[in-house]
Amino acid sequence: MAIRTLRELSAALQDDSTLLARVKTDPVSAIQKIAMEAPIPDTVVYRLVVISIGLALLIVVIGGLALVFMNGKDLPAALVSIGSAAIGALAGLLAPSPVSQK
Repeated sequence: MAIRTLRELSAALQDDSTLLARVKTDPVSAIQKIAMEAPIPDTVVYRLVVISIGLALLIVVIGGLALVFMNGKDLPAALVSIGSAAIGALAGLLAPSPVSQK
């Protein structure tokens, strides 16, 4: 089970004696390990956003290739910028959050 809030951490410490012992011996590293185990959120809105950005990327790539092969011209700059923005958005959504190390 992923621990996301202080209440969940408190409940986990009451239920799991091994976790409690790890927190007592080295609280900083134990809590950092718990924080690293947090998964990517899996909500309906998150899925819809990822799917819609992915579809936009696919449409731009397929449409751009079709335009290039049918017309024989260069890919329009607007399609390049939309595709680049979609790739950046997906990377930002799917990459794990940075953890500051002191």
